[in-house]
Amino acid sequence: MKPQTVIVLLQSDAAIRRSLISALSHSFPFLRQVDSVAELRTHIGKYPGGVAILDMEQASLSDVERLARDFPAAGIVCTHRCADDAMWTAALNAGALDVYFSSDIQGIVRAVLAGRANTRAAAA
Repeated sequence: MKPQTVIVLLQSDAAIRRSLISALSHSFPFLRQVDSVAELRTHIGKYPGGVAILDMEQASLSDVERLARDFPAAGIVCTHRCADDAMWTAALNAGALDVYFSSDIQGIVRAVLAGRANTRAAAA
C-alpha cells in the first residue's frame, strides 16, 4: 500500500479553512488542522513528505525557512490575504513552493498537488 500524503493546514480564517478542507478532502484523506507553527512542526515531523499549507499571517518568513531546513522532504505552500511580489519572492527564497492569496482555493489545491509530486520525486 502506498503511503498517503498528509496535508497540515495552519489557516487563521475559518471560512477559508473550511473551503480548503472541502477542496482537499477529495484528494487527501489525511488532513490535519493545526492552530500554531509549533503544532504544524509536530505533525509535519510525524509525516515526512507531507505538505504544509501555512498562513503567513500566523507564521513568519523565518518559520518558513526553519520548516524548509528542518523538514526538507515536506512541501510548504504559503498563503496570505494580501500576498504580493515581495512576499512571494521572500517566501520562495525561504524554501516555500509557492505563495497564494488565501482566497485562491483552486490555486492552493494545484500547488498542494504539485508539492505532493515534488516531495514524492525527492523521496525516490
